[in-house]
Amino acid sequence: MKHSHRGLLGMIMLMACSMDQLHAQTYNYDESKAGTYVLPELLKTASGQSITDRKAWERTRRPEILQQYTEHVYGRIPGKPAGMRFQTLSTDPAALGGRAIRKEIDIIFGASSKAPVLHLVLWLPTGVKKAPVFIGLNFMGNHSVHPDPNITVTDTWKLANAGKAVERGAQATRWQVDTLIAHGYGLATAWYQDLEPDRADGWKTGIRTTLAEALNCPADAWGALAVWGWGLSRIMDCLETEKSVDARAVIATGHSRLGKAALWGSANDKRFAMVVSNNSGEGGAAISRRDFGETVKRINTSFPHWFIGAYKQYNDAVNSLPVDQHMLLALMAPRPLYVASAAEDLWADPTGEYLSAYHQVSKEGSLNNFGYI
Repeated sequence: MKHSHRGLLGMIMLMACSMDQLHAQTYNYDESKAGTYVLPELLKTASGQSITDRKAWERTRRPEILQQYTEHVYGRIPGKPAGMRFQTLSTDPAALGGRAIRKEIDIIFGASSKAPVLHLVLWLPTGVKKAPVFIGLNFMGNHSVHPDPNITVTDTWKLANAGKAVERGAQATRWQVDTLIAHGYGLATAWYQDLEPDRADGWKTGIRTTLAEALNCPADAWGALAVWGWGLSRIMDCLETEKSVDARAVIATGHSRLGKAALWGSANDKRFAMVVSNNSGEGGAAISRRDFGETVKRINTSFPHWFIGAYKQYNDAVNSLPVDQHMLLALMAPRPLYVASAAEDLWADPTGEYLSAYHQVSKEGSLNNFGYI
């Protein structure tokens, strides 16, 4: 026993030292020290072929970039599972004082009664025959998006948040449901952790495991960001069945990690008419090769489940990464893209996010040549 205690103490000390080393790392917030970088060429293939027209971009370079991100960063996004179905649980035709219709819909990922479920809440403006719709995953549960007391607090949220108080409308300022409805737009949202819990071992109970066979996609073939992006596409599948939704005008959105997911999901799914990322930062819109704010190594250390294992090899070798984030943004073309950044959120590198957009459109060898912009 004495030996065992000594071994346990040694393990604790080693873990403490590792955490101290992690927290002792310094991160640059001085623009003058951000360094220089050479980005992979957007319009030159891995074999050195120059891409000179839109046709070659769509047929050759775009698929190549998509595959590089799949292999080195996010992993693959599979299709929808067989037997996926939608069940409307409730409809309020007089929501928001009669200005909206609110629906709660279960997206059931299979024919079995035990299939995983994504709980969706959808608001549509009354009197609009075909409404454009913003969609996005939320952080704190559907009941946090609006203070409406009739929005269901789901059993999955209760189970994951045992002992926590229910805060209706806790993040309502982030969603602005009333404003969207007033301008003729709808909103669809679901809790992101219905798809996969946001922790290192979340894959064990999330759809990477529960749907591995149904999707023919092993758990290690994709990361959590790809899972959450996949969820946006399944919401899109549902909206395509709603008669009052203009499925040609669905806008994918996301904040922070869910902004990263929105970008990768939209890169894989061209049905989204527009893409909005907000403060998506490292692994999202920001240039990875810049030494500013969060780094590839830090994000892989803090959130190892977000990306696939192959991405870890670039922790100390980011310049050998065959892609950078200007290329991810380019995959949105020709659709409108809005990259929103908070000037004081230096961790997300707002300048790096701007530069990522700049590098894909503003110089020779950019998408601007093809009339996308």
